[in-house]
Amino acid sequence: MSFGGFIDFFQKGKTFRPKKKFSPGTLRYSLYKQAQASLSSGINLRTAVQLPVGEDLYDWIAVHESCPTMSGGPKFEYLWADKEKYKKPTQLPAPQYVSLLMDWIENQINNENLFPVSTDVPFPKSFLPLCKKILTRLFRVFVHVYIHHFDRIVSIGAEPHVNTCYKHFYYFITEFDLVISKELEPLMEMTTKICHDVIQN
Repeated sequence: MSFGGFIDFFQKGKTFRPKKKFSPGTLRYSLYKQAQASLSSGINLRTAVQLPVGEDLYDWIAVHESCPTMSGGPKFEYLWADKEKYKKPTQLPAPQYVSLLMDWIENQINNENLFPVSTDVPFPKSFLPLCKKILTRLFRVFVHVYIHHFDRIVSIGAEPHVNTCYKHFYYFITEFDLVISKELEPLMEMTTKICHDVIQN
């Protein structure tokens, strides 16, 4: 996964490919449609990662593959563990970490034992802790992208779109206390600037 892969993370409809279908007329279908509508604004960034005129292909690829670790600056490094292939927390290049994360999340949300489709089936006790884990790991992608790729985001004109995605995500996780405050630390200064109503402790 290149920087373009990170950009796809923020692109409408490109993050996950849930296989489940919610029945029209149900509460979960209504909530699903509302969530989709809230993410419907923004630009298509696929063309933004294409080779610029006059640029060397190898140079262009090289600048997109420069993340040997999944980090959020010098104080934060994120290790991957999935209890299957990576049983112990393992250092991985950022593109590999993000790719594994997206696959892992897709598997979780498509597992109807974890994310039931029918309103007749109750959510398991593990549902909220799992959601917190998913959202914490997704927040780490924001951290990495903002800290290590912000110049690229600005250069392709994606800053407003990525900021909007971040604000939506941030407001959601803080509204329901889904990510612990320690995880939010790497972006707190930026968050205070772009989310004007953030109250600092």
